[in-house]
Amino acid sequence: MNFSGFTCQRLFVLWLLVFASFGVHAAQGAAAKAQPTGKAVKPAKAVPPPKPVLAPPAGNLVIIGGGLRADNAEVWQRIVLLAGGKGARIGVFGSASINPENAAQNTVNKLNQYGAQAFFIPLGVTLPNSDYRKAAEDPEVVALIHSATGIYFTGGDQARITKALVRQDGTRTAALEAVWDVYRDGGVVAGSSAGAAIMSTTMFYDAKSTLDMLKQGVTDGNEIAPGLGFVGDDVFIDQHLLVRGRFARMIPVMLKKGYQIGLGIDENTAMVVNAKRDVEIIGYSGALLLDLSAAITDRAIKGFNISNATISYLDRGDKFNLVTRDFTPSPDKADNKLDPNQPDTRGVVYTNDILGNNAVLDLMVNLIDNAQQDAIGIAFGNPRDSYPDMGFEFRFSKTINSVGYSSTEVEAYSVLKLRMDIRPIQLQQPLYRYR
Repeated sequence: MNFSGFTCQRLFVLWLLVFASFGVHAAQGAAAKAQPTGKAVKPAKAVPPPKPVLAPPAGNLVIIGGGLRADNAEVWQRIVLLAGGKGARIGVFGSASINPENAAQNTVNKLNQYGAQAFFIPLGVTLPNSDYRKAAEDPEVVALIHSATGIYFTGGDQARITKALVRQDGTRTAALEAVWDVYRDGGVVAGSSAGAAIMSTTMFYDAKSTLDMLKQGVTDGNEIAPGLGFVGDDVFIDQHLLVRGRFARMIPVMLKKGYQIGLGIDENTAMVVNAKRDVEIIGYSGALLLDLSAAITDRAIKGFNISNATISYLDRGDKFNLVTRDFTPSPDKADNKLDPNQPDTRGVVYTNDILGNNAVLDLMVNLIDNAQQDAIGIAFGNPRDSYPDMGFEFRFSKTINSVGYSSTEVEAYSVLKLRMDIRPIQLQQPLYRYR
């Protein structure tokens, strides 16, 4: 059979097209076999970039229990030192006060007496002729905060601080983010009273009396609200602790919000918390440490109760690490650990007002160096209140882990790891009669 050159050429081209078509169909068939039958192919989703992991804050906290006196040089000087020393720029928020500028200026003057170059940050809910929401986003205010190496929050109402610095949707304003930048970059954040309350993720908001909170409980948005959380989300902070007998009001909050550790600082005293989470007590008095990690409540008991809580008193100069839970006594107590086999006293330890001024500290100190193994404190209220026949018994007990230290220089003690049990009691009515 003869084929012309043109015919052969056409046959060759046709053969190439058939071969190419066969290759395409084969590839499509292989792809179809690799897919589940009847399911459409979905385009791959882009993998979002990982969120940046922020390093832990490199700065320090100075958490003051309120009532800081002008002559408490140890605390004022430590704030200035942690902000960089002489000439340190410390921005002062008076936001908690009804008169933010006056409150801030008083603190500015005190800080400057101790060598700082402090200044007022014009941001507050009650600041005249100012829109606090706009001020909290104002680039000039943000730049002013960024220029500081230290931040100080004055006392007043802590709800005014959070209202000024947190947006209505719960996110941080630009001003609050700038405060966090100062803290993350190694600056100091200090606060007294209301300025201390904001340090934890939960703070007291519109708090009732301690006794009423034990009787009636606490509710989000009423007695408690979100704080600013500088100390972390695992520690609850309270202030004015010993002078106002507030230690017991921490416990319902800690139970409700899941805190195992609570620190309550007394007036004219401060806790310094560094980047390693070492806590050092400085100033006039001390702090109470509550540990609820092994505590339990009995639901069969009607009314607030707790068993196997641990309470400790950290005196000035003492140190405690929030991570390792290690305690270091102040130098004047280091070599003077109390001997439980040679107690100083033997009398019964009791108080009928455990929520009174310094009552819990007096009881703890009297128990740790005593032949008695436990002590009892009672709390009850006004016979005209809502639950006049309800009170509470606080029982403090020594365990094999309880330790005491005594100062060789002054009459001062550190008391570690007493067991504390609280249960409701019924009072006879009337509680008393005239004779």
